[in-house]
Amino acid sequence: MLTLLFTICMIWFIGKFFIFGLKASWGILKLLCTVVFFPMILIGMVVGGLVYIAFPLLLIGGIIGLIVSKS
Repeated sequence: MLTLLFTICMIWFIGKFFIFGLKASWGILKLLCTVVFFPMILIGMVVGGLVYIAFPLLLIGGIIGLIVSKS
């Protein structure tokens, strides 16, 4: 009986840490995408001659950023 309770508690504990790890990695991924990857993609598009695609994406991102920061 005690080993069954111990097993259930260990599964619960490991599950909590797994969910915590997923949340932490998602937060780190969002930060990396916002700060590193998306600006590098826009700069690469400008250097590659795709200004007509990069500029509207930059405007849309700026407008969304302004709306989100206000609320």
